[in-house]
Amino acid sequence: MNIFFITGIDTGCGKTYATGRIAKVLRHCGFNVITSKLIQTGCTGISEDIIEHRRLMECQLLPEDLAGETCSYVFSYPASPHLAAEIDNIEIKVSKLTDDINRLADKYDCILVEGAGGLYVPILKNLLTVNFIKMNDYPVVLVASSKLGSINHSLMSLESCFTNNLHLKLVLYNRIPGDDEIIANETMLIIKEWLSLHYPEGMFVEIDANDMNDKIITCFKNFIKPKLFV
Repeated sequence: MNIFFITGIDTGCGKTYATGRIAKVLRHCGFNVITSKLIQTGCTGISEDIIEHRRLMECQLLPEDLAGETCSYVFSYPASPHLAAEIDNIEIKVSKLTDDINRLADKYDCILVEGAGGLYVPILKNLLTVNFIKMNDYPVVLVASSKLGSINHSLMSLESCFTNNLHLKLVLYNRIPGDDEIIANETMLIIKEWLSLHYPEGMFVEIDANDMNDKIITCFKNFIKPKLFV
Protein backbone atom coordinates (compact mmCIF):
# COMPACT_ATOMS: atom_id res chain seq x y z
CA MET A 1 0.00 0.00 0.00
CA ASN A 2 1.36 3.39 -0.99
CA ILE A 3 0.59 5.41 2.13
CA PHE A 4 2.80 8.39 2.95
CA PHE A 5 2.65 10.30 6.23
CA ILE A 6 3.16 14.08 5.98
CA THR A 7 4.48 15.50 9.23
CA GLY A 8 6.21 18.74 10.17
CA ILE A 9 8.72 20.26 12.53
CA ASP A 10 5.90 22.04 14.38
CA THR A 11 2.44 23.55 13.95
CA GLY A 12 2.11 26.09 11.16
CA CYS A 13 5.15 24.98 9.16
CA GLY A 14 3.19 24.37 5.94
CA LYS A 15 2.04 20.73 6.12
CA THR A 16 -1.40 21.42 4.69
CA TYR A 17 -0.03 23.40 1.77
CA ALA A 18 2.67 20.79 1.11
CA THR A 19 0.17 17.93 1.19
CA GLY A 20 -2.15 19.65 -1.25
CA ARG A 21 0.68 20.61 -3.58
CA ILE A 22 2.10 17.07 -3.71
CA ALA A 23 -1.37 15.70 -4.42
CA LYS A 24 -1.90 18.26 -7.19
CA VAL A 25 1.39 17.36 -8.88
CA LEU A 26 0.69 13.62 -8.74
CA ARG A 27 -2.91 14.09 -9.85
CA HIS A 28 -1.92 16.18 -12.85
CA CYS A 29 0.48 13.49 -14.03
CA GLY A 30 -2.36 10.96 -14.08
CA PHE A 31 -1.92 9.48 -10.63
CA ASN A 32 -4.93 8.26 -8.63
CA VAL A 33 -4.22 10.10 -5.36
CA ILE A 34 -6.22 11.20 -2.34
CA THR A 35 -5.25 13.06 0.82
CA SER A 36 -6.49 12.51 4.34
CA LYS A 37 -6.14 14.31 7.64
CA LEU A 38 -5.35 12.01 10.54
CA ILE A 39 -7.19 14.14 13.12
CA GLN A 40 -8.49 17.71 12.77
CA THR A 41 -8.84 20.03 15.73
CA GLY A 42 -10.22 23.54 16.00
CA CYS A 43 -13.17 23.21 13.62
CA THR A 44 -16.49 21.44 13.07
CA GLY A 45 -17.97 19.57 10.13
CA ILE A 46 -15.63 18.68 7.28
CA SER A 47 -11.94 19.07 8.12
CA GLU A 48 -10.73 22.55 7.14
CA ASP A 49 -7.41 21.05 6.04
CA ILE A 50 -9.19 18.62 3.71
CA ILE A 51 -11.07 21.55 2.20
CA GLU A 52 -7.74 23.31 1.63
CA HIS A 53 -6.23 20.16 0.09
CA ARG A 54 -9.05 20.03 -2.46
CA ARG A 55 -8.63 23.72 -3.29
CA LEU A 56 -4.94 23.20 -3.93
CA MET A 57 -5.68 20.07 -5.97
CA GLU A 58 -8.15 22.12 -8.02
CA CYS A 59 -11.01 19.71 -7.44
CA GLN A 60 -14.31 19.60 -5.56
CA LEU A 61 -14.84 17.79 -2.27
CA LEU A 62 -14.80 14.06 -2.89
CA PRO A 63 -17.50 11.57 -1.83
CA GLU A 64 -15.05 10.24 0.76
CA ASP A 65 -14.77 13.75 2.23
CA LEU A 66 -18.53 14.14 2.52
CA ALA A 67 -18.76 10.71 4.16
CA GLY A 68 -16.08 11.61 6.72
CA GLU A 69 -13.72 8.93 5.45
CA THR A 70 -10.75 11.27 4.87
CA CYS A 71 -10.67 12.53 8.45
CA SER A 72 -11.54 10.08 11.20
CA TYR A 73 -12.04 12.66 13.93
CA VAL A 74 -12.86 16.38 13.89
CA PHE A 75 -12.72 18.15 17.25
CA SER A 76 -13.91 21.65 18.03
CA TYR A 77 -11.14 22.79 20.37
CA PRO A 78 -7.80 23.91 18.82
CA ALA A 79 -5.47 21.68 20.83
CA SER A 80 -3.46 18.50 20.47
CA PRO A 81 -5.70 15.53 19.57
CA HIS A 82 -5.63 13.89 23.00
CA LEU A 83 -6.78 17.08 24.73
CA ALA A 84 -9.29 18.10 22.06
CA ALA A 85 -10.86 14.63 22.28
CA GLU A 86 -11.08 14.92 26.06
CA ILE A 87 -12.76 18.32 25.85
CA ASP A 88 -15.30 17.04 23.29
CA ASN A 89 -15.77 13.87 25.36
CA ILE A 90 -14.96 11.58 22.45
CA GLU A 91 -12.67 8.55 22.60
CA ILE A 92 -10.05 8.26 19.86
CA LYS A 93 -9.79 4.69 18.64
CA VAL A 94 -6.47 4.01 16.95
CA SER A 95 -8.00 1.10 15.04
CA LYS A 96 -10.43 3.52 13.38
CA LEU A 97 -7.55 5.72 12.24
CA THR A 98 -5.75 2.84 10.54
CA ASP A 99 -8.94 1.25 9.19
CA ASP A 100 -10.06 4.50 7.55
CA ILE A 101 -6.66 4.97 5.90
CA ASN A 102 -6.57 1.36 4.72
CA ARG A 103 -10.04 1.66 3.19
CA LEU A 104 -8.81 4.60 1.13
CA ALA A 105 -5.79 2.54 0.12
CA ASP A 106 -8.13 -0.08 -1.30
CA LYS A 107 -9.50 2.50 -3.75
CA TYR A 108 -6.56 4.80 -4.46
CA ASP A 109 -3.01 4.26 -5.66
CA CYS A 110 -1.51 6.78 -3.23
CA ILE A 111 -2.68 8.17 0.11
CA LEU A 112 -1.08 11.28 1.60
CA VAL A 113 -1.91 11.41 5.31
CA GLU A 114 -1.39 14.81 6.96
CA GLY A 115 -0.69 14.60 10.66
CA ALA A 116 -1.62 17.08 13.38
CA GLY A 117 1.39 19.14 14.43
CA GLY A 118 4.78 17.46 14.74
CA LEU A 119 6.14 14.03 15.56
CA TYR A 120 5.75 14.30 19.32
CA VAL A 121 2.15 15.51 19.34
CA PRO A 122 0.08 13.07 21.45
CA ILE A 123 -2.74 11.24 19.70
CA LEU A 124 -3.52 9.60 23.04
CA LYS A 125 -1.77 10.35 26.30
CA ASN A 126 0.27 7.19 25.82
CA LEU A 127 0.61 7.31 22.02
CA LEU A 128 2.65 9.94 20.21
CA THR A 129 2.37 10.61 16.49
CA VAL A 130 5.86 9.15 15.96
CA ASN A 131 4.68 5.91 17.61
CA PHE A 132 1.67 5.74 15.30
CA ILE A 133 3.87 6.21 12.22
CA LYS A 134 6.31 3.56 13.41
CA MET A 135 3.65 0.97 14.27
CA ASN A 136 2.22 1.31 10.74
CA ASP A 137 5.61 1.56 9.01
CA TYR A 138 4.53 4.56 6.94
CA PRO A 139 7.12 6.31 4.75
CA VAL A 140 7.56 9.91 5.94
CA VAL A 141 7.60 13.32 4.31
CA LEU A 142 8.89 15.99 6.70
CA VAL A 143 7.98 19.65 6.18
CA ALA A 144 10.50 22.16 7.55
CA SER A 145 10.35 25.94 7.58
CA SER A 146 12.80 28.83 7.44
CA LYS A 147 11.63 30.84 10.43
CA LEU A 148 13.97 31.61 13.31
CA GLY A 149 14.22 28.52 15.55
CA SER A 150 13.69 26.04 12.72
CA ILE A 151 17.23 24.69 12.93
CA ASN A 152 16.49 23.35 16.39
CA HIS A 153 13.03 22.01 15.51
CA SER A 154 14.23 20.54 12.22
CA LEU A 155 17.24 18.72 13.64
CA MET A 156 15.21 17.33 16.55
CA SER A 157 12.56 16.08 14.10
CA LEU A 158 15.21 14.55 11.84
CA GLU A 159 16.91 12.95 14.83
CA SER A 160 13.57 11.48 15.90
CA CYS A 161 13.09 9.98 12.44
CA PHE A 162 16.57 8.49 12.62
CA THR A 163 16.39 7.06 16.16
CA ASN A 164 12.93 5.60 15.53
CA ASN A 165 14.04 4.03 12.23
CA LEU A 166 11.37 5.85 10.26
CA HIS A 167 11.51 5.68 6.47
CA LEU A 168 12.18 9.35 5.75
CA LYS A 169 11.73 9.79 2.01
CA LEU A 170 11.52 13.52 1.50
CA VAL A 171 12.16 16.82 3.27
CA LEU A 172 10.12 19.72 1.93
CA TYR A 173 11.61 23.09 2.84
CA ASN A 174 9.19 25.98 3.20
CA ARG A 175 10.80 29.43 2.80
CA ILE A 176 7.72 31.20 4.12
CA PRO A 177 7.65 33.54 6.07
CA GLY A 178 10.93 34.55 4.41
CA ASP A 179 11.72 37.18 7.04
CA ASP A 180 15.48 36.73 6.84
CA GLU A 181 17.23 35.32 3.78
CA ILE A 182 20.49 34.75 5.69
CA ILE A 183 18.72 32.60 8.30
CA ALA A 184 16.68 30.81 5.63
CA ASN A 185 19.77 29.87 3.62
CA GLU A 186 21.74 28.71 6.66
CA THR A 187 18.80 26.64 7.96
CA MET A 188 18.47 24.99 4.57
CA LEU A 189 22.20 24.23 4.42
CA ILE A 190 22.25 22.59 7.85
CA ILE A 191 19.18 20.46 7.09
CA LYS A 192 20.66 19.31 3.77
CA GLU A 193 23.98 18.41 5.41
CA TRP A 194 22.26 16.40 8.15
CA LEU A 195 20.10 14.63 5.57
CA SER A 196 23.09 13.71 3.39
CA LEU A 197 24.88 12.17 6.40
CA HIS A 198 22.00 10.18 7.90
CA TYR A 199 19.49 9.71 5.05
CA PRO A 200 21.55 9.88 1.85
CA GLU A 201 18.69 8.25 -0.06
CA GLY A 202 16.25 10.94 1.11
CA MET A 203 15.37 13.85 -1.15
CA PHE A 204 15.37 17.56 -0.31
CA VAL A 205 13.00 19.86 -2.19
CA GLU A 206 12.23 23.54 -1.72
CA ILE A 207 8.52 24.28 -1.76
CA ASP A 208 7.56 26.44 -4.75
CA ALA A 209 11.01 26.24 -6.32
CA ASN A 210 10.98 26.21 -10.12
CA ASP A 211 11.89 22.53 -10.21
CA MET A 212 9.59 21.43 -7.36
CA ASN A 213 7.07 19.60 -9.54
CA ASP A 214 9.71 17.65 -11.46
CA LYS A 215 11.47 16.66 -8.24
CA ILE A 216 8.22 15.55 -6.61
CA ILE A 217 7.42 13.31 -9.58
CA THR A 218 10.96 11.89 -9.55
CA CYS A 219 10.78 11.32 -5.81
CA PHE A 220 7.49 9.44 -5.83
CA LYS A 221 8.38 7.41 -8.90
CA ASN A 222 11.33 6.11 -6.90
CA PHE A 223 9.04 4.99 -4.07
CA ILE A 224 5.92 3.81 -5.86
CA LYS A 225 5.55 1.08 -8.45
CA PRO A 226 6.19 2.70 -11.86
CA LYS A 227 3.24 0.90 -13.44
CA LEU A 228 0.90 3.13 -11.41
CA PHE A 229 2.01 6.17 -13.37
CA VAL A 230 0.61 7.09 -16.76
